[in-house]
Amino acid sequence: MMNGMMQNGDRSRLLHRIQAEDFALYEVVLYLDAYPTNQKALAFYEEHKRLLAALKEEYHQKYGPLTVYDNRNTSEWDWVKGPWPWEKEAN
Repeated sequence: MMNGMMQNGDRSRLLHRIQAEDFALYEVVLYLDAYPTNQKALAFYEEHKRLLAALKEEYHQKYGPLTVYDNRNTSEWDWVKGPWPWEKEAN
């Protein structure tokens, strides 16, 4: 029981980190729409885009697909193996 609770806590923390990076990227994209040559914003975008990709890959390796588009198994549809990221059991 304790191990499952720790895993859910780790999963939840990882999801929160993914959400935070996704939010940061969305915000910098809005900024870049107005200031497309700002070098600091461009560097921030590139750094956090890489970090988000790494966090999503970590999630996929540990817990399975994060979205329906992340299925990598060509012989089985992994997405239906639960719980889904938004379900309480996953967090």
